[in-house]
Amino acid sequence: MWRTLDRSLLRGIVLACLAVGAIGVSYGAVCVTEGFPMWFPVLAAFLVLAASSEFLFVGVISAGGSPVAAVLVALLANARHLPYGLAIPPRVIQPGWRRVVASHLMNDESVVLALAQPDVPRQRSAYWVCGVGMLICWPAGALLGALAGNVIHDTDALGLDAMFPAVILALMLPALRERKMRRAALAGAAVALAATPFLPSGLPVLLALGAVFLNATPAEQEKTP
Repeated sequence: MWRTLDRSLLRGIVLACLAVGAIGVSYGAVCVTEGFPMWFPVLAAFLVLAASSEFLFVGVISAGGSPVAAVLVALLANARHLPYGLAIPPRVIQPGWRRVVASHLMNDESVVLALAQPDVPRQRSAYWVCGVGMLICWPAGALLGALAGNVIHDTDALGLDAMFPAVILALMLPALRERKMRRAALAGAAVALAATPFLPSGLPVLLALGAVFLNATPAEQEKTP
C-alpha cells in the first residue's frame, strides 16, 4: 500500500493528520475545562472519530442541553458521511470486514484525498493511510489536550480551530483547477453562507452538498440514483 504513495501525497496526509492532532489538543482541553473527566475526550475521539460532532456534543452539554439533544445534533453533523460513502468508488473499499473498518475511518480528509487520486490503487492507499493516521492523531491530540486542560484556560486564543478549514482548503486547491469543481465549490459556499444565519450548526454544510447536483450535467444527473 505504501508503494503507491508518492512524496507529495504522503506530505498531504502527514499535514492533515498533524493539523487534526492539533485540533484534538483544543478539543481535549475544552472537555476538561468544561468539567468532563479526562478519559472522556480520548475515548470519544477513538470511538466516534469525528471532530465536528464531538465538539457539538460537548458544546450542547456545556450549554445545559440534554444528552439526547447532544447526540441528535452530533448525528446530524455526521450525516455528511452518507454522501461521502456514496462518493467513494466501490473498488476502493473491499467488501467484508474491511468495509466495516473503513466506515469507521471515513472522515473529511481521507475522502478528499482519496477522491483526488487518479486511479484505484492510489485512492485505496490514500484512504486507508489517512484514515489510520487520523485514528492515531485525533485521540493522541485529545489526550494531550486533556492533560493540559488545567493549564490552558482560553483555548480559542490559540487559534487551533482555524487549522482544520485551512488544511481542507489546501487539499481542495488542486481539484479547483477544473471549472466544474470551482463552480460547485462557489455554489456550495454561497448556499452555506446564506443558510448559516437561519439554521443550526451543521445544517448549512449539508445543504451545501446540494451544489454537487446543481452543477452536474444532464447526463450525470440521469446517472444519479
